[in-house]
Amino acid sequence: MSNNDNITLFYSPQTRATGVLTLLEELSAPYQLHVLNMKAGEQRQGPYLAINPMGKVPALLHRGELITEQIAVFLYLAELFPEAGLSPAPGSHLRGSYLRWMAFYAACYEPALVDKSQQHPPAAPSMCPYGDFETMINTVTAQLAKGPYLLGEQLSAADILWGNALNWGTMFKLVPETPIIMDYIQRITSRPSFIKVSAMDAAWAAEHERVVNEGKAGKAA
Repeated sequence: MSNNDNITLFYSPQTRATGVLTLLEELSAPYQLHVLNMKAGEQRQGPYLAINPMGKVPALLHRGELITEQIAVFLYLAELFPEAGLSPAPGSHLRGSYLRWMAFYAACYEPALVDKSQQHPPAAPSMCPYGDFETMINTVTAQLAKGPYLLGEQLSAADILWGNALNWGTMFKLVPETPIIMDYIQRITSRPSFIKVSAMDAAWAAEHERVVNEGKAGKAA
């Protein structure tokens, strides 16, 4: 890539941007990070709101174009590096399933997880985008049982997305720790890209916490 092709990821640790950073590593893509300290509220300040008025990460700048929304960023990056083989091409017999599970994540998994974490009362199935939590997670589990990956034998960007998401879901005790789910999480998170980004994520999170604590101590003094 030329300098005009530089990929800039707006990132903060322990957020959805962590999954995008993992994907960049999995793709062996050249990138630079613009790190935001969300513990200090930098995502809600003017400089970043000029990038993304929603004040959310991830956001991606590439060739002068802004891409936001986690799934859009995943699809964009995976198709940008076809040589990595993480995005089934149009016409592939795996393309439909790939798009299905990418969309299912945003349309069903995340809303269901948020409702469960916030202990929202169940909505009427006819009014709920995911039906009910048990049906949603059972649908995912049934697909994972066909393994080893969501598309069967082929690893895709969908696995980088889901491996990260299910890992966090089980950590917060929102996703059941069934053998199928835990085996899948272990399979995906043991990849070098996940191990590297996990260490980076922890280091940035600790640094951001230190900065915030020092700021509080300075004000107290």
